[in-house]
Amino acid sequence: MTSHSRQAGGGTLFTEPVLVVNQKARLIEAASEFAIFDQHGHPLGTVVELPQSLLRKAVRTLKKYDRNPKHRFEIHDMGGSVVLKLARQAKTPADLVVTRADGTPIGEMTQGHLVGRPGFTFTANGRRVGGIEADDGRSWDFSITDSSGAEVARVTKSFQGKLKEAFAATDNYVVEMHRHIAEPLASLVLAAALTVDKALKKDKEHK
Repeated sequence: MTSHSRQAGGGTLFTEPVLVVNQKARLIEAASEFAIFDQHGHPLGTVVELPQSLLRKAVRTLKKYDRNPKHRFEIHDMGGSVVLKLARQAKTPADLVVTRADGTPIGEMTQGHLVGRPGFTFTANGRRVGGIEADDGRSWDFSITDSSGAEVARVTKSFQGKLKEAFAATDNYVVEMHRHIAEPLASLVLAAALTVDKALKKDKEHK
């Protein structure tokens, strides 16, 4: 991917400069799907939240103090192919492990708080490569940064221009990519941005 393709919009999850995630789930074979669009309303893919096993649900019911619910997500392209996978691994220190479709590790997202603001630190190969953090404790705006702290993307409920015509702000949120992002940060940014409502904000409710 080049910086030009990101700016121009290449019609894929990794090339469009603006992504819109619909927060209303469809239930497809017991899994919840959330649609992803470009800024013009054209579909690009889905976020799939996979169901917990019956055993896991029973354990969580009996142990109300369980604050580490196991989330599993898949990000699919328009052809239905898995692009990225996210899962909480009970035996690792990371909150969420991000892998490619074949299970190849990309990096981890470890949850933390700074003065009451929820967020994740991104690491890959044992080093910090970036992170995502809410603007404040109640805000729906999130800043995504690289290892230097420079903002590379933003998650917001603000709708401008054509976005207002194509989408309802109450049902969607916007991911704006400021520039080309290299791997592995590119995949971690995409994974975090597309699951922020179901992973990061939901985890905040369990704290």
